[in-house]
Amino acid sequence: MEAHRQIEREARAARDAAPHLRDEAVAAALEQAATILRERAADVLAANAADVEVATGRLDEGTLDRLRLDEARIAALAAQVEATAGLEPLEREIDTRTLANGLVVGERRIPIGTVGANFEARPNVALDVAGQLLKSLNAGVLRTGGAALGTVTVLVDDVLRPALERAGLPPAAVGLVRSADREGARALVSMPALVPLVILRGSGPSTAELARLAAQNGVRTLQHAEGGGVLYVHEAASPEKALALAEASLDRLGVCNRLNLALVDRHVADGLLQDLLELFRAKGLDVRGDVPGAEPLDVPLGHEWASDLERVATVTLTLVDGLEEAVRIANDETSGLAAGIVTEDAEAAERFLEAYRGTAAFWHAPTRFTDGFELTGAPETGINVDRVPGPRGPVTYRDLWLRQFRVVGDGTQRR
Repeated sequence: MEAHRQIEREARAARDAAPHLRDEAVAAALEQAATILRERAADVLAANAADVEVATGRLDEGTLDRLRLDEARIAALAAQVEATAGLEPLEREIDTRTLANGLVVGERRIPIGTVGANFEARPNVALDVAGQLLKSLNAGVLRTGGAALGTVTVLVDDVLRPALERAGLPPAAVGLVRSADREGARALVSMPALVPLVILRGSGPSTAELARLAAQNGVRTLQHAEGGGVLYVHEAASPEKALALAEASLDRLGVCNRLNLALVDRHVADGLLQDLLELFRAKGLDVRGDVPGAEPLDVPLGHEWASDLERVATVTLTLVDGLEEAVRIANDETSGLAAGIVTEDAEAAERFLEAYRGTAAFWHAPTRFTDGFELTGAPETGINVDRVPGPRGPVTYRDLWLRQFRVVGDGTQRR
């Protein structure tokens, strides 16, 4: 109950702070945040070392790596915050037109107000998300995985809030859930009057549970839970390009846009298939699927290995009967995050790109580029794979707004 009251206090303060946010002041605050982060790096690293020490032995090495900060990562975080500060403010005017009756109708983007964000135990996400919310002139209430709470508390209380204050903005514009248990996340999605929208990142099952609870409480959500890149090796693929793309898609295993499922045309030469197997094994991967030499697949075809902490070093490799089957699998049996084709047949590539319905489609490029900064020049709050109107794919500050019509007449107009 006390945790719920604490979150309500932070959410109420954030809501009251939101109307005071202005573009120039937010840019100044983010510049200050980068400066303070460099100045307070030792404090941030000390808090992070304590978080890592407590988590060691409880979390797998991949999760620990995402939790861990060092001087290079602090420098990169500061540079990212500076880059966000320098981005162009969101253009508020969409369109203006005058109707036949003389009414002037303007279409505008306005802030949401206060946006919640529930994300995994990755300290850098706190700065990324807070920066995007502030840049869109929304206040935020952050909730991180319990393992990173010590680090994120320092980032909020000793970096972000002082930066806001230096820029003449209310420090409470960035709030924090200060409870490490899951009840904090549940509380965050149950306050529609204070936090009408919550960004949900993390594992599929836990995020789905929070989304259901949010819907019951009348809170809208943007879910960033499912991923997994697909690579289709067409019969006209260059073996060199196929291997290069597969390797480039596996530089990191614990990320949502890595190669998760490789679909190989049955007409591809056996030599290329064996080369792919050898590449995966050389990277220390367990290969699952229906090709000779692979272990049987004991999960659904589109199962995302990056979120399977017990078997993250795994890739699925399977044969398909042509482009149509590859597209069907990518559309119907995966999350819809991203899929690519490797082929020297331009017509086949166009058919694949046209038929795929995911958030990003690639030809001769790795799905690792499904990323807000890479595709839009702005850090992302996450990648939304929902198949509904609204922000889809990498979500940035440019997407966090509501549409409003402004109508001006002269007092004579009647319906």
